Parts: sequence; C-alpha cells; structure tokens
Amino acid sequence: MANRLKNEHSPYLQQHADNPVDWYPWGDEAFEKALKEHKPVFLSIGYSSCHWCHVMEHESFEDKATAKILNEHFISIKVDREERPDIDKHFQAVYQLMNGRGGGWPTSIFLTEDLKPFYSATYIPDEPKYGMMSFSSLLEVIADKYKNEKNVLVTEADKILQHLNPKVDKIQATKLDTSIINRVLEQAKSLFDSEHGGFNKAPKFPQASTLDLLLDLYKITGDKDALNMAALSLSSMAKGGLRDLVEGGFCRYSTDNEWLVPHFEKMAYDNALLSNVYLKAYHATGHDFYKDVAFETLDFMMSKMSKDHLFYSASDADTEGEEGKYFVYSYDKALRSFEKAGIPTKVHEKLAKALHISKGGNFEGKNIVRVSDPKTLNIPYYKEAIAALAKRREKRTHPFIDKKILVSWNAMMISSLFKASRVDKRYLPLAIKSLDALLQSMYVNSELYHSTLIAKKPKIKAFLEDYAYLTEALIEAYQSTLNEVYLITATKLANNAIEKYFDKGKWKFSRGEFETDADIYDSSYPSSVATMISALYSISSLVDIVYKKFVFKTLEVYSYDVMRQPISTPKMSKMVIRFLKDDVIIKAAENKLKGHIKDVDTLAHPFSLLKNDSNDGYMICNSNSCFGHEKDFAGVIEVLEKR
Repeated sequence: MANRLKNEHSPYLQQHADNPVDWYPWGDEAFEKALKEHKPVFLSIGYSSCHWCHVMEHESFEDKATAKILNEHFISIKVDREERPDIDKHFQAVYQLMNGRGGGWPTSIFLTEDLKPFYSATYIPDEPKYGMMSFSSLLEVIADKYKNEKNVLVTEADKILQHLNPKVDKIQATKLDTSIINRVLEQAKSLFDSEHGGFNKAPKFPQASTLDLLLDLYKITGDKDALNMAALSLSSMAKGGLRDLVEGGFCRYSTDNEWLVPHFEKMAYDNALLSNVYLKAYHATGHDFYKDVAFETLDFMMSKMSKDHLFYSASDADTEGEEGKYFVYSYDKALRSFEKAGIPTKVHEKLAKALHISKGGNFEGKNIVRVSDPKTLNIPYYKEAIAALAKRREKRTHPFIDKKILVSWNAMMISSLFKASRVDKRYLPLAIKSLDALLQSMYVNSELYHSTLIAKKPKIKAFLEDYAYLTEALIEAYQSTLNEVYLITATKLANNAIEKYFDKGKWKFSRGEFETDADIYDSSYPSSVATMISALYSISSLVDIVYKKFVFKTLEVYSYDVMRQPISTPKMSKMVIRFLKDDVIIKAAENKLKGHIKDVDTLAHPFSLLKNDSNDGYMICNSNSCFGHEKDFAGVIEVLEKR
C-alpha cells in the first residue's frame, strides 16, 4: 500500500512511495501529527541517484519490522535535497555542529515534536557495524529516551539551536591584492596528484571550478605549471571510468586515485561544468582532443538526459540493485560483441587489451572500458568496438533517470551550450531553445521557481543559486546573440536577487521557512555567491556601473576567507582576480596612453573586458562601439594605442 509520498512530484520521493514506512513529505500535516501525538520526528534527506540512500532504503525502509518501529514511535519525513536545498542546507549545518565534521547522504536527523534536532547521522546500517548500533536498535533507544527522558533530549536540542546561528560581532576584512594568484598556484601544487591529476586522494572529485581557475591563471600569467595541472587532470579523467567512453558523459566522482572506478551516477551539473572546462582547455592548447570531449559530453546530455530542450538532473549508479551493472562488461561478452560487429577475430585480444578489458577484470571481476592515452587513440577498430559495446548496453536495463528540472543546473548546461556555439555554430539554436524553454517553464509572471517536472506547474520558488546561474546563462546568451531581451531579463533577475538575498555584502541562499547563508566555497559546483557577483560584474559593464558596488562590497566582506585559502573558493578567487585585473589593465592603459590620445576619459570606464570571444580573448569597448580581439595585456595596449 502506497504512503503519503505517492502524490509528490519528486522522483526521489516517488522511489519511497511504496515503502512500508508511513512517510510524510515535509509539511504541516506531518508537523501537526507529531505535536498531536507527542512523537519525535525522523527526518531522512537524500536524492534519487544516491547509492547509500538506496542501500539504507533496501536494508531498513523496505523492512517491515523496522517500518513497524518507525510507524509506532516516530513521524517519518522524507526530503529530496535537490528539490529542497534550503532544508538540506539547514540540516547539514545541524549535522556539522553536532558531529564536528561535514555530513553526507542519506542524512538522518531526529527531532523533537516541535522540530528541534537532538541526534544526527548519515547512513545507518541495519546491523551493528562501522562502530554503530543497528538502525532498529537506535530507533528503540531513541523512542525509549523520548518517552522517559524527554527533558534531556529537549535540553540538548535547545543547546544545538543556540549555537546554530552564532552572532558575528565584526567582519574580518583584509586587503585584496594580486598575491592571491601566487597563493592559488602554491596551494594547488601542494594538493596536486602529479601522477594521475586532480587534487587530494580518493575519493576524487573533478573539481571543475579549480581547473577552470588554473586555466585562467595560465592565460593571465603564462605559468606552465597551471596549464600542466589542468591538462594532466583533464586527460586523466578522460581515460575511462569517470568518463563513460561508451555513451559519453562523466560520473560524479572516482573511488580511486586513477579515476578508474567511479560511483556511476551522472549529474547534470558535472557534465555542464566539465564540458565548459574542456572547451577552455581547447582554447588554451589548441588540441582538438579537449574540444571533442566537450562536444561528446554535451551531445550525451542532449541525447540521453533531456526532453523538450530541458535537462534532467541525474541518472542513477545502480541497476537492479547492483552498482555499475549497466556500465561494465565481462571479457567473454565483450569479445562476443566484437565478433557480432564484424571485427576480425585476430584483433580481438589486442583490441580488448587496448580497452583494458581482461579476464580478471578491473572492477569486481568485470571491466570498465578504459584507454591509456585518450589524446592519441591509435587503436585499430576503436570506433567499431565502442559501437559494439554500446549496442550490448541496449539490451540492459537503463539506470533510473531523475527527470526533475532544476533551474540552476539547466542554466549551467545552457551556459556551456552557448560557449560551445562560439566554436561550432550547431550548438547555438540548441542553446537558444533550451534557454527559452527554461524561461517559459520556470519564470512565470515575473516569479522564478526552483524545480519541477516537464509539463508540471512549478511549486517551489527559486533560491539564490537559481537566480545566479540563470542570470549568468542570460549574459552568455546576450554575448552570443546580441539579443538585448536576454540582457534586460538578466538585469531584472539580478535586481530581484539583490532585493531578496543581499544584505550589506553578505548573501542569503534562502529566505522564508529556512533562512540560510549562501556559501563562498565551491563544493559540488561553484558558489552561488561567486556566480551571482560574476553576473553582476558583467552587468556593471554592459548596463550600469552601479552594480559594481555590490561586487566590491561582497568581496570586501568575504576577503579574509578568500585571501587566506583561495584554493577552497576557486570562483570567488577568480572574481577577486577579475576585479583586480581590470583595474590593473585600466590603470596601465591610462599610463601607457598618455601622450597618444588627448583625453583618456573618452575611453569607456571601465573598459568592457568581459566579453569573451571564441578564443577566450577580450572585446575592448568604449561608449559607442567595440573593437579588437586580444588575449593579453600587450595586445590590449596595442589596440588602444591604434584607436
């Protein structure tokens, strides 16, 4: 019998609709029942492509005995963290405070009947292990304590809430200067894996925003180490494993240092951000390999992860309860696929070896397709082999796809499509159609929403990240089309974001039910604060310089954290450099041009150094027109002198 999640739009909540647990969605019905029956609340937060969420569901939420304990003693609430990032953000802060470390998913929170948290965990096993008691045992202990020692739990919950939002007496500000460039490079080198690329040890995430920053620093400084760190990382990630060589697209992260064994879920944001970074690497190196990977990734998203020009949020790691089953191959079946494709028998073994397919396997006895050097694929019958392996997948059960439409993640994809269109024009109409579809679906009567399903009316209003990434995408659209409607809409959204979320240099991620602070740190994807001020900085040059004040105030407020540890805030660090770099170029240009033109003030102030051309160079503009494409400071001076 279905529970109360059956009427929810979220695909993640729908996954739990047939659990014997009497789940409630987040809302008044659950809260009122908890108060009326004086029961504690069990809150479980996850998302549809989360492997350990599936494990806990199978072990505990599908178990009738465990469900009976939950149903008798608790009010159980399920939340999709992608649908309600404000709730997730609030309770991740609770977990951090209670445990002294960052959390993860599933997030398991126990609250009093009036929603005060008193215990938190992530995945809880169904049997005692990992130094934890079983989930059912934990439920019985908490139920007993809530019945007999409720005052102790309430006191603990009150202490947590008192420390959750401490008052900040003063802002620690520091000088913003170009020393941040060397600091980023030094910190990146100290964390860099010189053998396999990437940063830190496993589990290894792509960290697209860090790679993006390194490529920018190479362009600014000419530092070859910056380029080499980015290039080795991107090449290593493309070998196979993290990147799916058979169908395209990147998985979320690697469980090893070599980027071989991923958690097999594919997220829209990873593929949007990585396609953009590979394009930037193509501009930096001129090597077609990076461009090809970028295009392959975009094509995967459009063919497998979209409908009606909108992009789905994620595909699952598991198939039929087994992680990676859809993606891997046995040695015998791989060779059988080669045979059916007409590939000569005499090359089968050599071809399998080149694709790292062996009898022993490289993942739990099976094989993840991989190549040693993706930049130079001198492998006979490679394309035919990949096509044959793709055909074998057609017979398999495809991983579950979460068809939720998120504004922020769609906007990331759209920005990448517009950037790709400056290299290959075939992407331009696709980018325009996607942007128009997103605006039509999610920007209703001048109100921006956060998530929906295709053809469904959105209900959840937007958060800062939605305003930030959509504004950025609209600016990309304007730069690619010169359609001023996009710029007007971007400015309107920026104004709304300032009104809703800006407060004396700080930004809120959400207001209303949960008022949460926006982060400056790049986690799974770049900070919404950094993305917002990046868009505002562009608008300050394209529309009105007044927007630059919001950028400066934000950088000032967060200056200490950014300057101290810039590698942890790549997009904010990029904004500091961008802010300083323009000032340096303007000042140097004015000094250089004295004597060449009579009135330096006739030049645009500030120069529009924000419009990237197809080579990621600068378009130099004055109040009347734009002129020249230049990649470096010397070129800027040369063009301005000629002008």
